[in-house]
Amino acid sequence: MDSTPSPDLESLVRPIADFPKPGILFRDITPLLAEPRAFATAIDRMAAPWRNDGLDAIAAVEARGFLFAGPLALALGVGVIPVRKPGKLPAETIQHEYDLEYGRDRLEMHKDVLARGARVLVVDDVLATGGTAAACMRLVEAGGGRVAGAAFLIEIEALGGRERLAPHRVETVLAY
Repeated sequence: MDSTPSPDLESLVRPIADFPKPGILFRDITPLLAEPRAFATAIDRMAAPWRNDGLDAIAAVEARGFLFAGPLALALGVGVIPVRKPGKLPAETIQHEYDLEYGRDRLEMHKDVLARGARVLVVDDVLATGGTAAACMRLVEAGGGRVAGAAFLIEIEALGGRERLAPHRVETVLAY
């Protein structure tokens, strides 16, 4: 058995003040992603609560959600459903438009990608206000799937995203 201590994930998340605009404290995961043991530990911790949950797929939110969805899907033995910004998917799509803090955005998913009733885990890097994850959940439901819950590396608790995703189960590794 490996007696090497697990990496301190929180120490590998770099705070960057005033990015992308003044007043925002951005949580940069680049140092964590650059450390293979830390990245593997993050994936293991994200997968742990879902290992025996009977999942069928992971819906990954573009773009940083893709970084976690692939290895997480392999760890859980399920496939990945890409949820993308408009115009990026080649086959027929379903769309969901949603409000942002300063405007609107839209996500798309292939119309035929989910089996009816498939249990789907929504995955992204950070849970902030929950708007993007909620839009992804609506797409999964519109595509015939059932949302099993959502998994994130980081949760910014003060922004209330967990409440916006209720009543769905939400699991995170790090909270700020």
